Amino acid sequence: MDKTESLLTLPTPAPTGPTPTAATAAAAAAGPPARGRRDPAWVRPALAALLLATALLYLWGLGASGWANSFYSAAAQAGSQSWKAFFYGSSDAANSITVDKTPASLWLMALSVRVFGLNSWAILVPQALLGVASVGVLFATVRRWYGPAAGLIAGAVLAVTPVATLMFRFNNPDALLVLLLIGAAYATVRAVETASTRWIVLAGALVGFGFLTKMLQAFLVIPVFAGVYLLAAPTGFWRRVRQVLAAGLGVVVAAGWWVAIVELVPASARPYIGGSQGNSILELTLGYNGLGRITGAEEGSVGGRGPASGQTGLGRLFDTENGGQISWLLPAALILLVAGLLLAGRAARTDRRRAGLLLWGGWLLVTGVIFSFMSGIFHAYYSVALAPAVGALVGIGVTLLWRRRAPGVPRWQALAATVTLAATLAVTAWWSWRLLGRSPDWYPWLRTAVLAGGLAAAVLLVVADRLARRVVPVLVALGATAALAGPVAYSIQTAATPHTGSIPSAGPAVEGGSGPGRGGFPGGGRMRDGGQNAPGGQPPAFPGGAQGPGGQFPGFPGGQGQNGGQSQGRDGGQLPGVAGEGRVTGGGMGGLLDSREPSAELRALLEANAVDYTWAAATIGSQNASGYQLATGEPVMAIGGFNGSDPSPTLAQFQRYVAEGKIHYFVGGGGFRANGGSSASQEIAAWVAETFEATTVDGVTVYDLTSGQEG
Repeated sequence: MDKTESLLTLPTPAPTGPTPTAATAAAAAAGPPARGRRDPAWVRPALAALLLATALLYLWGLGASGWANSFYSAAAQAGSQSWKAFFYGSSDAANSITVDKTPASLWLMALSVRVFGLNSWAILVPQALLGVASVGVLFATVRRWYGPAAGLIAGAVLAVTPVATLMFRFNNPDALLVLLLIGAAYATVRAVETASTRWIVLAGALVGFGFLTKMLQAFLVIPVFAGVYLLAAPTGFWRRVRQVLAAGLGVVVAAGWWVAIVELVPASARPYIGGSQGNSILELTLGYNGLGRITGAEEGSVGGRGPASGQTGLGRLFDTENGGQISWLLPAALILLVAGLLLAGRAARTDRRRAGLLLWGGWLLVTGVIFSFMSGIFHAYYSVALAPAVGALVGIGVTLLWRRRAPGVPRWQALAATVTLAATLAVTAWWSWRLLGRSPDWYPWLRTAVLAGGLAAAVLLVVADRLARRVVPVLVALGATAALAGPVAYSIQTAATPHTGSIPSAGPAVEGGSGPGRGGFPGGGRMRDGGQNAPGGQPPAFPGGAQGPGGQFPGFPGGQGQNGGQSQGRDGGQLPGVAGEGRVTGGGMGGLLDSREPSAELRALLEANAVDYTWAAATIGSQNASGYQLATGEPVMAIGGFNGSDPSPTLAQFQRYVAEGKIHYFVGGGGFRANGGSSASQEIAAWVAETFEATTVDGVTVYDLTSGQEG
C-alpha cells in the first residue's frame, strides 16, 4: 500500500471496551473510538497547517470591511456601553428597541469592544476565530469515526466554501450558529459511542444556545440528531427515549431562560422587541423569525413572497444567486452520501459509520430542503449552515470509497468504488466549470483548467491500478486541485473584497445575479454602493411595486433620492421618510440595507451637548440610526426598528419623549414599509415635519426637537 492509500485508509476497528451485550459488541465492531488510538505523525502538522491557512484566509485584511453590517455593529457598541443593552441586544445604549434576533452573537462582539475599544477588528475578529474553531471541531468530529484524513478533508472543504469565508469575516449571527451546531454534532457523536446521557444533553444545550443566536433556524437539526441517537446508541430502546427527552429538556433550558426573562420583565422596564408587532419575543420567534420564514407571512417584513425570497424549488441552492456560495461540492456530497449508505448495507443498528452518514446527510437534506422551499425571506448567505454537512460528507465519502480499493476487497466492489469516485470527481469538475462560466470575464482560463484537470484525473483514477504507485499521489493531488480550485478562488476573491450592508454575497459578479462586496436581492441583481443602487441604476421591484425615483434606492414617490430625500407633506411641508403601504421610504444618509458615514459637520451637530439627552437623535430605520450612532458614539433611536415598520415608539410615546427633552434631533430619511406593519414611523415623521422647522446639513434634513414648535 502506498503512502497516499495509507493516508485515506481507516484504522482497523478495535473494541470499545467490555461487551456484555450484543448491542455493545456491535457498536465496538462499528468503528474505533478516538480514545486510545494514536494518529500517524503527519496528522498534527497537517491539522496545524489547515488551521493556520484558515486563520490567514479569514483574518487577512479584515478591517477593510469597516463596520460590515452596521446594524449589528451598532448593537455591539450599545452592549459595550450598557449591560442592559448587552443582555437584551438593544440597538442603542438607551434601550429603545432590540435587534430582530436573539442576542448571543452580539454578546461576543460587545465583550470584544469592551476590551479592545470600538473598531472594525474588535467586531470582526471574533467571527474569524469562530470560523477557525468551526474547522477544528468539524475535523475532530469526523475524525472520531472515519479517521484523520476524512477529518482533514471535511475541515478543508468547510474552510474554503465561499459562503463560509464570507460569513466568518462578517458580523451576522451565522458564524456563532455554525460553530454551535458543529459542537452539537460532536456531542451527539460522543453520546452515540457509549449511550452517554451527559453528552446527548450537552448536544441539546448547544442547540438551545444556537436558538439564542439565530432563533428557530438552530432547531432544524434536532430531528436529525435525535433520530440518529435513537437509532444507533448502544443501549435499550426506552433508555434511548428517556435520554432524548432529557436532551430536549436541555434545549428548552438553554434557550428558554432568556426568553422567560424577557417575557416576564414588564415592557416598561425593557426595550421594545424589534421585529415584532406586539412587543413579544414569542411573537418574534414564531412569526417574523419562525414559521413566517416558511410561509412568507411575515408582517412588517420587507420581502416575504417578494424578491427578497427568490425562486423556491429544488434548484434554488444551485441558481445564480446561491450556486457560487455553497453548491461547488454539493453534488459530490449527495453522490457520496448515497454511495456510503449503500456500502453500509445491512449493518448492525449501532453501526457508527452509517450513523455518521445519517447525521451529516440528514443535516444537509433537512436544512437544504427547507431552505429550498421556504417562501419567506431567504438570503444566499443562510446557506453557510449547509457547509459543515457538505464538508463532512465529502470527507467521509472519499475516505470510505478509497478504502474499498484496498487489497483484499472483492474486485467488483473495488471497481464500483473507483468508478464512483471518478464519476463524483467528473461531476464536480463539470459543475465548477458551469459555476465559473457565470462570471465569464473573471479568470476565464481557470474554468478550462478545472474542467480539463478534473476530467483527466477522473479518467486516470479508473485505470489507477495499472499506473506506477509513485503516480498515485500526483493523481490524487490533481483531482483535489480540480475539485477545490473553484471554491478556493472564490474564497480568495471574497477575502480580498470589502463587504458591507445587510445582504453580503461571496465571489465575483455573476451574470443575471450577484456581484462582489455589497448586499442585494435574489432575482433582482446585486446592489452596489452599499446596497443603494441596483445594476444599471435600476432599482429592484418590491412588494407594492414601489421604486425610488431615478433609479435611487432607497427613495420614495414624490421625493428625492439617497441624501436628504423628502416627500411633500401637508401645506407644502416636507415629510421626512413618509410613504404609503408597500412603498420605500428613504432619504437621509442611509437606508434599508446599509448605513453611510455622516459628514464632519453633521457629526459635530449631533455630538454637541449629546450628554444632556437620552438620545442624541432619532431617525427611521435601524440602518439609518446605526450610521449616526457608530460615527458619534451616542445613542440614536431607531424608529420602527430595522424596516421602520415596528410600532416603536408610537406617536404618543415619541411626543412624550420630545416633551421631556430626551431627544435632541430628528434626522429625515430611512425605513421601508411592506407586507403590513405599523404606520407609527410615518405618523412620527409627519408630526415632526408639521411641528418643527427643518434645516439641511450636507444634504440631510435635520429637525431640532428642542427649538420649540412652529407657530
